[in-house]
Amino acid sequence: MLTIVVAVVTGLLVVQRLWLTALAMLASSITGGVIVDFVKAQVNRPRPDIVEHLVTVSNMSFPSGHSANSAIVYLTLAGLASQVTRDRATRAYLLVVAILLVGAIGCSRVYLGVHWPSDVLAGWSFGTLWALAWWLATARARRAIGGERHAFGTPPADPPPDLSAS
Repeated sequence: MLTIVVAVVTGLLVVQRLWLTALAMLASSITGGVIVDFVKAQVNRPRPDIVEHLVTVSNMSFPSGHSANSAIVYLTLAGLASQVTRDRATRAYLLVVAILLVGAIGCSRVYLGVHWPSDVLAGWSFGTLWALAWWLATARARRAIGGERHAFGTPPADPPPDLSAS
């Protein structure tokens, strides 16, 4: 499902000619997923066996890939959209929806018995920090290149310069 979301969102961003945002969305998702898989292989923590798993799982437990990857995708999407969307209500809505999705996905992993709570917390933590890093890097890149065409309306206005300091 996350692959479909990334493909659709990246496609929409390309159609809207938001090249930097599209590239950041795609790169953050791919690189974040690779890091999560690498960490899983290094830690090699088995899944909980306290209860019977309600779904079939075959790889290691730490960190929760579902929790990490959903945070990477949905929080990065909300963060990058906030940079190209002027409407404050839209930005808030996207962030709230992203947080709710990420929370529900993580909680479902514990409910299904396939992850320890610490696996989910680690996934959430990594995914959130990854999204924040890409948000910051993209904002700096956007500033360095003088902005980006904003198909969803003009970008949030920069605050006026503080003239009282002169």
